[in-house]
Amino acid sequence: MKRNPSGDALKLITLALLSVLSSEAIAEPVDIGSRRELFVDRLLIDQLDDVTLKLHQPVKAPRPRSPLPVRHMITVIKNGDRFQAWWRGSDPDYQGDKHTGHPGETVHYAVSQDGHEWEFPELGLHEVAGTKTNNVILAKQPPFLTNFTPFLDTRADVKPAERYKALAGYPGPGDKRGLKEQGRGLFAFVSPDGIQWTQQGEVIPYQPEWRHAFDSANVAFWSEAEQKYVCYFRTWTDPERLRSISRTTSPDFQHWTKPVALNPNRPGEHLYTNQTHPYFRAPHIYIALPTRFVPGRGDAPEYNQQDVNATDILFMTTRAGSQKYDRLFTHAFIRPGLDPQQWKNRANYVALNVLPTGPTEMSIYHRSGDRYVLRTDGFVSVNAGSQPGSLLTKPLIFAGSQLKLNFSTSAAGSLKVEVQKPGGSPIPGFTLQDCRPVIGDKIDGVVHWKNTPDLAALAGQPVRLKFELQECDLYSFQFDR
Repeated sequence: MKRNPSGDALKLITLALLSVLSSEAIAEPVDIGSRRELFVDRLLIDQLDDVTLKLHQPVKAPRPRSPLPVRHMITVIKNGDRFQAWWRGSDPDYQGDKHTGHPGETVHYAVSQDGHEWEFPELGLHEVAGTKTNNVILAKQPPFLTNFTPFLDTRADVKPAERYKALAGYPGPGDKRGLKEQGRGLFAFVSPDGIQWTQQGEVIPYQPEWRHAFDSANVAFWSEAEQKYVCYFRTWTDPERLRSISRTTSPDFQHWTKPVALNPNRPGEHLYTNQTHPYFRAPHIYIALPTRFVPGRGDAPEYNQQDVNATDILFMTTRAGSQKYDRLFTHAFIRPGLDPQQWKNRANYVALNVLPTGPTEMSIYHRSGDRYVLRTDGFVSVNAGSQPGSLLTKPLIFAGSQLKLNFSTSAAGSLKVEVQKPGGSPIPGFTLQDCRPVIGDKIDGVVHWKNTPDLAALAGQPVRLKFELQECDLYSFQFDR
């Protein structure tokens, strides 16, 4: 058979390019230190064989005897052993125009010891409905109470009087197409306790090119990973005029960078409250639970037959410093469900923050007053059925001496881990054959090889991990110091 010199040359060039690309990939390991990593994006994933990434749906907990009320703009914070909640209300005695941001809007407060049953303290701060016997913490401050969104500032040197912070503001009653009035920006608020608040003035000015912005929850937090304040806020795409999300950062909560439009929308998709926040067990990963707003479907409430829409909750993530969202899954995270009320106008929103409510459980608070629960770290798993499968990571560098996994197997299932060199060859002593099968259901199970979990000799150098699974869900991993 005749040889084709040009074809042989092309093969050699292709092999050379693949070799270069492979070398470059190996030369750039991801330094994860001792951070916990979840499988909510593909940052660390190189290869999946006979396994899938599975989005887990939260389950509705039993209805509490004293739930949070059915309201919008809910924030829930866990501060030590106590839970705190804030939401938007309205003074029933207010008789004026009830546009968004009207003078009758209020902010209310509740506390909980377990994150399930809530107490509503009588604070005596503001007269609402003819009495001060209420839990109102803010009143008569239009337009700031329509989307008042507080957070607990975890910065190490935060002033005691500014331990709680919030951003609030609304562009006014102008046209959502941005064709009428000049809008207002976001204003900063600070508090020592989350109850007594002081306004500090406008910190993120309205930009005319936004053509309407801020008309949603505008969430901020101190990012330990970025060492700065981060804000994700409502903007609109052009020319489609879809509700979307932009990002800005600040070293001091007063001076903010030029915002970057993230626009994670799919074609024609409106994203309402973005609810982006650091995940409490992996704060370099930010969880976002936006409401997907679908005009023209669902059942309109009796008070407004023109505003027909359906809503549900999506799951997105982003990482510290990133200027994009990851959307491994574009289908609903929480559906409206069987309750007809959840198919009405703007019915499905969740509170800001996913919070731990037990050693193996975390909670998401819904505006219906219901609490939804998930396994700790349980947003997404690497899932294997009865056919064995595997996940191979990209090269990474870790700090620590043992590997902990959050996993769940069936009675017949198992999980093994192999540590490899960046090129893919198993490291002696840490092969699949050396690994003791991991069986059971644990949040922080330790992996052993030849009866030892000690990985200290491999710390600081590039390695790959190969997870071999059967009838198993793997939720997260962490190298522990």
